[in-house]
This record gives sequence, C-alpha cells and structure tokens, in this order.
Amino acid sequence: MLLISRRVPVALVLAILLLVACTAPPPVALPSPPDERPVVRDSEVRMNQLIPKPAAVTPRAGVFTFQPVTTIHVEPHGEEMLWLGQYLAERLGPATGYQFVVQPGGAMSAGNVWLTTSGADPALGEEGYELIVTPDGVMLRAHRPAGVFRGIQTLRQLLPPAIELQQAQPGAWELPAVEIRDVPRFAWRGAMLDVARHFFGVADVKRFIDLLALYKMNVLHLHLSDDQGWRIEIQSWPNLALYGGSTQVGGGAGGYYTQAEYADIVAYAARRYIIVVPEIDMPGHTNAALASYAELNCDGVARTLYSGVEVGFSALCVESDTVYQFVDDVVRELAALTPGPYMHIGGDEVQTLDAAAYAGFIERAQAIVQAHGKRMIGWEEVAHATLSPTSVVQSWRSTVAAEAVRQGAKVIMSPASRTYLDMKYDPNTPLGLSWAGLVEVQDAYAWDPATLLEGVGEQDILGVEAPLWTETIATREQMDSMVFPRLLGIAEIGWSPAHGRSWEEYRLRLAAHGPRLAALGVAFYRSPQVPW
Repeated sequence: MLLISRRVPVALVLAILLLVACTAPPPVALPSPPDERPVVRDSEVRMNQLIPKPAAVTPRAGVFTFQPVTTIHVEPHGEEMLWLGQYLAERLGPATGYQFVVQPGGAMSAGNVWLTTSGADPALGEEGYELIVTPDGVMLRAHRPAGVFRGIQTLRQLLPPAIELQQAQPGAWELPAVEIRDVPRFAWRGAMLDVARHFFGVADVKRFIDLLALYKMNVLHLHLSDDQGWRIEIQSWPNLALYGGSTQVGGGAGGYYTQAEYADIVAYAARRYIIVVPEIDMPGHTNAALASYAELNCDGVARTLYSGVEVGFSALCVESDTVYQFVDDVVRELAALTPGPYMHIGGDEVQTLDAAAYAGFIERAQAIVQAHGKRMIGWEEVAHATLSPTSVVQSWRSTVAAEAVRQGAKVIMSPASRTYLDMKYDPNTPLGLSWAGLVEVQDAYAWDPATLLEGVGEQDILGVEAPLWTETIATREQMDSMVFPRLLGIAEIGWSPAHGRSWEEYRLRLAAHGPRLAALGVAFYRSPQVPW
C-alpha cells in the first residue's frame, strides 16, 4: 500500500501514481485451458481404414518411423523368405527414396523390420499372420510364407497412400503402433477376367494380379475361350489360337497367349500367392473352336468366326470320339502348365443339347480333368450331372447349387446380382449390362455368402468370386472403372469375419482408399454412395 503524507502536493501524488503504473510489470497471461481432445496422427487413422478389415486389431501407443538405415530381416533363410523381403523393399523403396537392405537372420535390434515364419502359431493356417508394430520395430510373423505376404499388404495400407507412387515423396513414413492378428474367413477369394470376349495382354493381366494381391485375393480365374475367341496356345490343336483367337467382340484383332506367356502369368501370380484357374468353356460357348476345326461339329462343317454378343447357340458334337480326344488334349496341355489344383470347364448356357446329352458330356469331361490330376470346377449348371465330391460348382443365378451340395461338392459364390462386375452401377453407366440388375457399390458389399441360398451354408462354401465379363469392356481404363471399387467389397466378404461388417462403416474405409487407388493409377468409379 502506498502511504502519502497530507503535506505532499496533489500533483506530486499523481506523478508518483503514474510512474508506478508505467513501471509495474505487465499482468501475467493465464494459459488457456488445454484442449482435451487427443492429437490423432494420420497413421492412427489408417489403422482403422484397412480393407479387408482384419479379424483383430489392438492399438498401442506411439509410432514406428522408417529410416534410411532400416533393415528388413527375414527368417528362416531361404529363397522364398528372401524374395518376400525384397518384395517389401521394392514396394517401399521408390516413394521413401530409401534403399532398404534385406538381410537373412541377424540379431534383433531397434529400428528394423522382421519377417518370419519361425515360432508362429499353427492356428494362423496357410494365410493368417500377426503384425506387431512398436516404436522400436516391426515384427510380421506367419505360419506359412503366404501369410507373410498377406501381412505385407496390411503393412502397405498402414502407410500413406503416397507409398504407392514410384517417385520419392517428402515426409515421415510412420506406422501406428498396433497388434493385428488376422486370418481369412474363406479359402477362395477370387476374381474372374474374361479375356475371350475382349483380349487383354500379359502386362494388363499382371497389373490385375498386383491389384488383387493388395486386397488379399488369392485366385485369378481366366476365362480363356468363348464364342468370340480362343486365347491360349494348344500345340496339339494349333488353329484354336491361330485362327480361333484372331478376332473378338466387335471384330477387332483379338489375340492369344503363347504357352510361354501363360506360364509367365501363372508364375507371376504364384509369387503373389495367387493361383490361376484356367477355364475352357464347354460344351457350349465354343464357336471359336468350332470355327477352327470342322471335325468338332456334328455336320463336319466349320462355323464362321463370331464377333457378336449372343449366347447359347453353339455346342461341341458330344457324340463324337474326336471331341473327347480334343477335350483330353486341351486339358492335358493346360494341366501341365498350371500347378494349381483346379480346372474350370464352364458348362453354362448350353441351349442346344438335351439334359441327358449334357449330363453325359459333363461326366466324361469331369473324368478327363481328374485323370490329369485336377479338380473340376463348372458353372452351376453342371450340378444337373453326377458330380464327384472333389468337384466344385460356381453359383451365379439360381438355387441349383444346393443340388451340388447334396452330392458332396463345394460351392463358389458368384451371385450375378452382387458380384458380376460387368453389371452397370446405375442406368447412366456407359459400360456394362443390366440383365442381372444394377449393382452399385453397396449391392456388391451388403450380402453374406452363407445366408444367400437355402441349402448352402458356410461349411459348404469354398469362397467367393467376382467375374468380369468383357462384352462391353475393351481397355484397361474401362476394366478399372467396372472392377474398382466394387472388387474391394468382395475381397472383404471373402476375408473378414461376417459379424464385424457394416455398410455404413465400410463406406468410410472405402473412401480412404480413393487416394491409394489413384496413386496406383487405377481409373476407379467414384460412386456417389461413397464420401470420397
């Protein structure tokens, strides 16, 4: 308190008060109340944007940051694990600008990544994995190498979409600290590419394989023959490819794979733990073969090449021994080129044979496939024949698959109204067809394979597959727009537990994959159902 004598002049008092005011320290600013909302890193957000959705995700504190000196350790030693390490290094290297070293074994030390099949839980099975990320390092463990590969795809998705670019990008490359344990629901998670109506070359097929791999799909079904074209070299029947492969829908030049090119596709897929299932459609959808060899026709007259889009008008001469020699030769050559266990014989939309003739052909074709060490797959119509319990039926439009189940066969679920990627999204979609209805992104996602058909339960289902028929699809960009983003939903249906899926939650995760698909150069359809 300032004490002032009565004898001090008022002017002096005022001067003293002014001086005190001017020299006093400024008032202390009180800190603002802290923001109670935690800071959420982008890496933490990505943990909740994975597709397919993992079986179990446990967030932890912190992040792991890749550095130029980060090493990728693989264990056990061997070519397969080394390749997986190199695959990861090649996925991460271009965008980070880092030259990751892949090292067999080595002591565990901070700042590095480990890929291993040592000490993993056998319950993870063929494709399951555990991914443990801490601020000190990354451990990806699986019972089998295929599981390591699937886990690498999760690791990719935990990084920013820019990781998919092929030029060095600025910024820190962070993974959220997390523990993920993940196993697939179904063993078969596939896509079919029709290369018969319009031909797609080796480079396009390999690109398609890489996109399947990113979303943990494990089957590529190649529709190699139809009325409009034959797309695989058969050395014992060379005109099939040379003449039968010379056109396509609309009258274009067509094309075919040499056996070396086909083997290259198969090997490329196998490195990504994807099996190739070749389909030679028979006894119908065979005009390209009937035009190539007169003796496959009952009247001995070769048909003319066809470039239209009608179905159901062609059939092999199923009474002819020559036809079964043809079937045996084709299956033998393809089986030798295809290490996977399956051979697809088509069997759909045969409108020119009676039921007995059709069933007799399917049963003989089934025996031929089995004689060459493969399991037969056919479209659902083959259930009208007597099937082996090792055979598989692909359900696409009716309930006849239940008959296959009664015979002990397994079922692949490909309902056209949900999985056919050539169906239009809406009435204004410029490509595609609509005979099975419109299939928007929600339609492709909001269904469950185990509850769709009476008499076909979870235990009867081998898995799911999304076919792309290409009557209206002739280019890579057109393929992209019809396949993506619907294929991501099919991938999740095949992999993720049914109880954890909902459309409202999925559409938000899907929106986050737009930048990733764009970074990969995918010309995907920006559905108005998704908040891109």
